[in-house]
Amino acid sequence: MKIKSLIFIFLFSFGFAQHNSILQVRVNPNEKILQIKQELTYVNATADTIKTIVFNDWNNAFSSKTSGLARRFSDEFIRAFHLAKDEDRGYTKINNAFDSKFQQLKWHRNEDRVDIVYLDLVNPILPFSNQKITLSYIVKIPNDRFTKYGFNDEGRMYLKNWFLSPTRYENRQFVIQSNENLDDISNAPSDYEIEFEIPKNYTVTSDLNANNETEESTKENYIFKFKGSNKFDVTAVFTTKQEFVNYKNDIIEVSSNFNSKIEDVEKAVIIDKITRFVNEKIGKSPRNKLIVSQEDYSRQPFYGLNQLPSFLSPFTNEFMFELMFLKTYLNNYLKSSLQLTPRKEQWIYDGIQVFLMMQYIDEFHPEKKMTGSLSQFKLLKSFHFVNLDFNQQYNYLYMLMARKNLDQPLNEPKNRLIKFNEQIANKYRAGLSFKYLDSYLEKDIVLNSIQEFIELNKEFQTNKIDFETILKKNTEKDINWFFRTLIETRELIDFKFGKITKTEDKITIKVKNKTNTNVPISLYQLRNDSVISKIWIENIKKDTILVFDRENIDKFVLNYKNEVPEYNLRNNWKSLGGFLFNNRPLKLNFYTDLEEPHFNQLFYVPEFEFNLYDGIAIGPRLNNKSLLNKPFNFSVAPYYSTNTGKIIGNFSVRVDDYIRDEGKLYRIIYSLSGIQSHYAPNAKYTRFIPSIQFLFRDKNLRTNKKEFIQIRQLFIDKEASSAVKVNTIASKYSVFSASYGNIQSESTKHFSINNQVQISNSFGNITSEINYRKLFENNRQLSLRLFAGNFIYRSTGSNFFSFGLDKPTDYTFQTNLIGRSESTGLFSQQFVSEEGGFKSRLKTRYANQWMTTINASFNIWNWVQVYGDVGLLKNKFMPTEFVYDSGIHLNLVPDYFELFLPVYSKNGFELNDDNYGQKIRFIITISPKTLISLFTRKWF
Repeated sequence: MKIKSLIFIFLFSFGFAQHNSILQVRVNPNEKILQIKQELTYVNATADTIKTIVFNDWNNAFSSKTSGLARRFSDEFIRAFHLAKDEDRGYTKINNAFDSKFQQLKWHRNEDRVDIVYLDLVNPILPFSNQKITLSYIVKIPNDRFTKYGFNDEGRMYLKNWFLSPTRYENRQFVIQSNENLDDISNAPSDYEIEFEIPKNYTVTSDLNANNETEESTKENYIFKFKGSNKFDVTAVFTTKQEFVNYKNDIIEVSSNFNSKIEDVEKAVIIDKITRFVNEKIGKSPRNKLIVSQEDYSRQPFYGLNQLPSFLSPFTNEFMFELMFLKTYLNNYLKSSLQLTPRKEQWIYDGIQVFLMMQYIDEFHPEKKMTGSLSQFKLLKSFHFVNLDFNQQYNYLYMLMARKNLDQPLNEPKNRLIKFNEQIANKYRAGLSFKYLDSYLEKDIVLNSIQEFIELNKEFQTNKIDFETILKKNTEKDINWFFRTLIETRELIDFKFGKITKTEDKITIKVKNKTNTNVPISLYQLRNDSVISKIWIENIKKDTILVFDRENIDKFVLNYKNEVPEYNLRNNWKSLGGFLFNNRPLKLNFYTDLEEPHFNQLFYVPEFEFNLYDGIAIGPRLNNKSLLNKPFNFSVAPYYSTNTGKIIGNFSVRVDDYIRDEGKLYRIIYSLSGIQSHYAPNAKYTRFIPSIQFLFRDKNLRTNKKEFIQIRQLFIDKEASSAVKVNTIASKYSVFSASYGNIQSESTKHFSINNQVQISNSFGNITSEINYRKLFENNRQLSLRLFAGNFIYRSTGSNFFSFGLDKPTDYTFQTNLIGRSESTGLFSQQFVSEEGGFKSRLKTRYANQWMTTINASFNIWNWVQVYGDVGLLKNKFMPTEFVYDSGIHLNLVPDYFELFLPVYSKNGFELNDDNYGQKIRFIITISPKTLISLFTRKWF
């Protein structure tokens, strides 16, 4: 028995031994290169035989335009990485690798994972044994403009994930995950000894402990030595001036370079307060030193009003520093303390971080409002969002995505989250879920469980099951709903009151579960807006009836203190005072606001539009559209036309039906819209469009792929105009339209197809448009567009219903044209990429039978491109005509501001024309909604 016990103790102690890496690093700041010799002692603490060691080489992700990192940048519409110069990229060049017997080892990478290195061993590492490996390689550091980590123009270098590190070994396999700029590397914990040799005018800051004083290596270089144990990664910063300040108390030492206008003494007081708060809540960090840097914060800032420029910020410099440091300190504390797999279990990191941030605000800034000092302005007091407590913003930012039907489960792998969820919504929902559980369990069970979990991580590699086990052990309540529903699904929570009946001594009230999500909900009894009692109602799978003694109670409120991240808070109140209380009064708000549960809100905002015939059309827009999406929206905008002196305008009514099932169909939009405006001098058009649209998406929301089917009926009433060459007479007509679209778009490639059928009394046609754009690895971009249209039947001789070669006639009045009917002058030169897509005006401008065109462009330098168009078109009683044109395309902001300079076409050499300026075409977008999408597309 003694021998067995000794063997068990040996295996236990060996099983949690760490790898050990000794690195000698020569730093060349001029070339941004590290020459590294690494001696790794790999410890096989498993019962498996290791034949190949897998290393994370995340720095090498910068070497390729097809790496996981490059693809991530592309689908977030970030072109800078793809277009970067070679000297701004990073790479790792492995020179050689030897085992302890000086046998050379072979290594390889896979083409689809250039940042993962597979090292094949000559002598496999047997269970519970180790092997020493020596590696020699060169690391080229990338520019920090891509990820905030790397070198900058001043020679400064901030290093993270910069050397070869064995990846974690779990469940009899290595964790293989590429760098996708998510700061979620899964290195195996290791002990480190590192020597940095660097020029004497540089200094080194690291989250390792300094081993001793600097040594002189040569006349030009110093050697800095550092040491640390049980680390997942090493941060190192090389600067020519000392920018990090050390703050140390009896809990921890912190090195920080935060930019702030407050004095160092104030910083020290705040840092001491925060470190003691975290220590009190969840225990002492296993690290005695942490770096809390501006770069770490800049990668994941606290999104909200605090991101405004300092001269507009509604928060004091002291509070801003406090918030920034708290968020970043918690992030780095948890990353260095928890031995989880961040890509799969990020919700635990996020939940603890945001939960503690909310507790910190409740404890030290309970009166702080979400809008800071703006809440003091009397002019803003009527806005609901101005009066919300600071911690309420977490719920609204999560709900922003839930109301768009873009929310994702908390346990979704981090690399499958869309950017807004990864950086904001899922983090906040995780924190709200922890707060929800804490309110339900009480007695600090959640905090104590977190502290116990962190202690476990000091000795063991853990996972979500360990966290769940600890929480369940510490409570007698059933909390399966927390893990199975809140964490593992995207089910919505929404309770409401049903019928209420009263007798002399009893009150009977029905509580309805609108989403059938089986989670507990809090029920409060109020008298004069003061809480009399609170209970938790459980197992309300659909509806339940509750009976209470009739006391001096005037209101029942569900989720009164917003402990539960509920989808809709507008149906949570029930008054015992009668019917009128539940009829919400109307509240008029300027511009927009968050939903206010106790009012029906109507928003108004002055707007203006511009076209050549109405001039500036100005007026109020009245709508009910709040900052969060609603199932029903309406908008009415009467405008005064300054040119005509008449009232014009538009309206829309829309019902959004979001499909929460896991199928591809995720949204159905029913809408009715109308507009009245002028299309020519003193000639109006009126258009009504009832429509239904079905929207589909891929299960992986990061694919940027969307499909739609749209069915519409367009009713148009057009006045006559003598100023229009095409179709001068008045007419009323309707067009039935059915279309299918498929769009896949990112910064390096774009593909879309749109097929449409139109049916009217005078004509019927079918069209197809295909767009393709590709940015190649040599930074050349090719754009192709195919249009094909054919009339099925036609009973009109007017060109108004023909296909346009260089400009659509726009008989449905849906194209955004400034001078819709102009045939000469600047506004006639506006170009829209529809139908024929030609830039030159040829003799034959319309086709009343069929048309097929191909438009192509290719860049020759940055945004300077050459374009060419070719096509065939057919008019009745005329032979088929071949057409072509070509020229220079200045693609300044794609789809928003572009210029086309014709050079050669079927007209001949266009530059010879004395009126060449009139041949130049332009694309300009002035729609605020379209312009805003230029910035929001990378988030959603």
